[in-house]
Amino acid sequence: MPTMVDQADPVEHESWSFQLSFFENLIVSFFKFVNKHIEWHKLPTLLGVANLLAFRYELRAKNLYDGYASKAPQGTLAAEPLKDKRFLEARSSDGDYNSLEMPKMGCAGMRFGRNIPRSCAKKPSEQEMMTPNPRLISDTLMKRTEPDGFKPATTLNLLAAAWIQFQVHDWFFHEQQTENDYQVPLPPGDDWPSKDGTMALPKSQPDVTLDASDVACPGYKNMCTPWWDASQLYGESEIVTSSLRSKHPDGKLELTQDKKESFLPRDPKTGLPLTGFNNNWWIGLELLHTLFALEHNAVCDLLRAAHPTWTSDQIFDKARLVISCLMAKIHTVEWTPAILAHPALQVAMNTNWWGLVGEKLTKLLGRLSTDDVVSGIPGSGVDQDGVPYSLTEEFVSVYRMHTLIPDNIAFFNATTGSHERTTPFEDVVFAKARDPLDSGVSFADAFYSFGINYPGAITHNNYGAFLRGPMDAGDGVLRDMATVDILRDRERGIPRYCEMRRLLHMTAPKSFLELTGGDEALAKKVEEVYEGDVEKVDLLIGCHCEPLPKGFGFSDTAFRVFILMASRRLKSDRFIANQFDKETYTAEGLHWVQNTTMKDVLIRHFPELAPTLKHQKNVFAPWPQKEASKTYKGPETNAPAPAPTLVAGKK
Repeated sequence: MPTMVDQADPVEHESWSFQLSFFENLIVSFFKFVNKHIEWHKLPTLLGVANLLAFRYELRAKNLYDGYASKAPQGTLAAEPLKDKRFLEARSSDGDYNSLEMPKMGCAGMRFGRNIPRSCAKKPSEQEMMTPNPRLISDTLMKRTEPDGFKPATTLNLLAAAWIQFQVHDWFFHEQQTENDYQVPLPPGDDWPSKDGTMALPKSQPDVTLDASDVACPGYKNMCTPWWDASQLYGESEIVTSSLRSKHPDGKLELTQDKKESFLPRDPKTGLPLTGFNNNWWIGLELLHTLFALEHNAVCDLLRAAHPTWTSDQIFDKARLVISCLMAKIHTVEWTPAILAHPALQVAMNTNWWGLVGEKLTKLLGRLSTDDVVSGIPGSGVDQDGVPYSLTEEFVSVYRMHTLIPDNIAFFNATTGSHERTTPFEDVVFAKARDPLDSGVSFADAFYSFGINYPGAITHNNYGAFLRGPMDAGDGVLRDMATVDILRDRERGIPRYCEMRRLLHMTAPKSFLELTGGDEALAKKVEEVYEGDVEKVDLLIGCHCEPLPKGFGFSDTAFRVFILMASRRLKSDRFIANQFDKETYTAEGLHWVQNTTMKDVLIRHFPELAPTLKHQKNVFAPWPQKEASKTYKGPETNAPAPAPTLVAGKK
């Protein structure tokens, strides 16, 4: 077993990371030698899987840090006893008591952690915040420009883009200050609407200073619960959760009926849906929130039939466990293998859930081992790797995937395949998100359309015009999301690209040409913006410009944070890693989780999609088009494949 690191060094006082065992050290050392000659993604599949395991060993030992200088803020059961025994076998909406030893761990309002030492995540100076100018970076390296324009990810569909935002809204959200904005200087000739030549953008709200370490590296609160608890659907407090539930005695979520379709209730003041999280709303979220509200209610029907004497709370609690776990499974074994379509990743992500034993044997025989590599993480036992669980600022950074958003969405009839309309993205956002569904597009039509529309590739120069603004999200602030993304990383102490790679145990490029994998034109453009200093390149820009491993939809650099945190989200959660059993989920609920795919969910509620999806293996990959759909020649569905370095997924 791993042993605790000696904490004599005061610089690392915030870390409770573990040392590697002899075997783990051996594996890590072996693949460090191998990777000097062959990159992991060029190895034979099984060796590549072992290489990924070596990465995870090292990252777990060296790249987990709490956002607090001590464990005291996580609480103890003695100081904060569990008053409602209901939450021994049910998720609380604010995330507390997932850990009975540290009841505040993972609670909404706790700080983000770090994947780097806090001593390496220092608060930047005003000059560092603005160098190079974030708006100049947005204009030069992030804006969609001719002749390329929209660069599609031709191995994914738009449903994959909607899914990741749906999940992100479950995981993290920062507070913003209401005063003391950043004033970003506008480059000469910029047409941004401004009276003083600057773009005013709100700052993130730091947590209160608890000790000296917070001065150099401020902590920021996560206003979401970082657990995989479907809080985007159910809310972050018991008050909100109760308000979203139907008065029906079967634990269901409230839905309204209109023209034989079910809709989320609306707030008459804002026009936004009443759901757990409705920020940054668009039709993609409308579809997925409605779909999983329907799925929740279907699970409630199953549980009511099996347990006729149960109360509404009992049914709701079990249904929430089932839906939350089902989302985690779909993300692990369906969405991730779609966006990271590399053979080693296919094996690794299935191993995270089913283990090397595999799905068929696990379903037939149950767990064959407590080891998560052998039989998967669910049910293997909780392990925090010595560090209180949280999501991290670096995790937030690598999930900046705004380039997935297209300029337009083409809508088609799900039955005939005929093209109905093409709608600019700005006409399906915020209070207008439901407009197509109110004017003739059915949910089945919309899901079919998302299945054959492409998202944007996660690459340089691929932020759409709407996201670059001026965009008002309903709070009166005009935003350019590309500029915001650069500012947020700098503000929160995210190291620049080269330094971040070194902190993730990777080599750093020594030149711009090396960074771009030999793309001379791109290297020259990046070099001009960063004034010839490759060390200044922002993490997001470096990730957008580096060559991708075969099949990858995002960078290998971002992937290193992903491979650490993807398994941690499962392994830290007692409702997945520990109490994944019939006693907690019920026999019916556990069967529902283990035997349901995203395709099953879609067909259950929209049977019109069954003929299209009959032979579809992964619903986040492009769906087969009906003949009538193929006549549409817009870039949303029929663009020629872009250059290999721009493709999200396999060529």
